[in-house]
Amino acid sequence: MLWHGINLHWAYSTLLPGIRRKTQCQHHAKDILHDGFLRFALTTSPNRGQEPHAYLRTIVQNLLLEHYRKERYFAEYQQQADFEEPVTISVEHLADIKQRLELVTQIIQDLPPKCRQVFVMYRIEGHAQKEIATQLNISLNMVERHLIRALLDLRAAREQFLK
Repeated sequence: MLWHGINLHWAYSTLLPGIRRKTQCQHHAKDILHDGFLRFALTTSPNRGQEPHAYLRTIVQNLLLEHYRKERYFAEYQQQADFEEPVTISVEHLADIKQRLELVTQIIQDLPPKCRQVFVMYRIEGHAQKEIATQLNISLNMVERHLIRALLDLRAAREQFLK
């Protein structure tokens, strides 16, 4: 069965076992392969159609590198956390954190609806600005303006809070 020029039987019978050997986890291997399919489908490179299997394999290798980097980062972070002493947080500090979170939440809620939507999509959900512009049917310039407005409001509140 072919999908965008890729033999899916090849992908699952040849490529997937190789990924599984490298990740040592069947679930991570399937996730990486499926992410590879998504990136393959979303790419517009002219090389994609010439050698689809090689192109998919390159995408998968890049995803494996990302996976290793992420695993190494979190492993180092966990090692540091294991050696650190437990932190005790005072009631006053918790109250301060809660107050700051409520302030930020209120500022975001007070933004105009479209500005709030752009800010949430970009800063919280991690969408690219071009993607947001396409989804909301607005210009890239307007996305940037909404983000600047939100960030300026947050900065002003921060400065007021620190006074």
